[in-house]
Amino acid sequence: MLRAPERIRVGGPYFEDFEPGQVFDDAPALTLTTGHAALHQALTGDRLRLALDAELSRAVTGREGQLAHPNLVCDIAIGQSTGPTQRVLGNLFYRGLVLLSPVFVGDTLRTTTQVVGLRQNRAREGRPGSGLVVLRIQTVNQHGEAVLDFWRCPMIPMRSSDAQTGHADSFDHIPQDLDMGQVRAAVPADWRLERLRAQIPGEHFAELEETTVWEIEGRDTVTAAPELVRLTLNLAYAHSDAGASARGRRLVYGGHTISLAASHATRALPNLASIVAWHGCDHLAPVFEGDILGTELTLDGKHALAEGGLLDLHALVFADRADGSAEREPVLDWRFVGLMA
Repeated sequence: MLRAPERIRVGGPYFEDFEPGQVFDDAPALTLTTGHAALHQALTGDRLRLALDAELSRAVTGREGQLAHPNLVCDIAIGQSTGPTQRVLGNLFYRGLVLLSPVFVGDTLRTTTQVVGLRQNRAREGRPGSGLVVLRIQTVNQHGEAVLDFWRCPMIPMRSSDAQTGHADSFDHIPQDLDMGQVRAAVPADWRLERLRAQIPGEHFAELEETTVWEIEGRDTVTAAPELVRLTLNLAYAHSDAGASARGRRLVYGGHTISLAASHATRALPNLASIVAWHGCDHLAPVFEGDILGTELTLDGKHALAEGGLLDLHALVFADRADGSAEREPVLDWRFVGLMA
């Protein structure tokens, strides 16, 4: 008598399956190619010069080839961290993200994800149970050099809404702001920013005024959202399967919205050299394919370096909904640090 074949369900854990200190390090490593860079640019329209111009990148950084776009690097690290968060309902925040080393096309990225906080949400009538999982995400390159180090907080559904896990961690240990000393140290000392200033006309660090607000008229319609998800190894069901979303519609990956905001920022600051850190990033509302996104960018502060300097930038992103349900609805609050010559 033939035995029935064993059936194995393949999927991500529920909130009850997480434990403090768990480490997930089995995501595939990814070697960045010109194909990754080209598709990311096609999906986001970004105009960051060093990520587009290999000759300028070589002149400024001293490295062969071109700089990998910082948002592509972040998207891949986040994607590599989604093995344990495939069932994610939404991401509440990113904190303390610093690009500790620049990444170039040809580099290979590996990411380790550790559970550092768990909090079960209060039960609400008519809603499935869920909990918050704080993850420490660390990415290295092929030489073992630290590339990224940050915290992400996804909300994960429970297998049983009646379960009592006892998880009630405080998240006060997650830094609310960046260590600017660490950010300064992350700017490569051997980059020749003066070459960028000499070769490219227009405004650079010295010409910018704090509190300037740029209302960027050009907006972008979100398209090809699942393609960016797949490109960056993101396994979250809600971004590829409308049936897995509580709203019955596919959610656009948050990194897609962030990358469009970065693209808008390069219209206001066409001589932005790179993005080196995030103070924080809060998703205020979901984004869906077809939504039209616009950005308002504010220069909150300046930090001079020996050459050029760092900018504290604040991007607020608004959506006009594809279904006509809302106009100028806030969807993203992103505070990041840009590098200028």
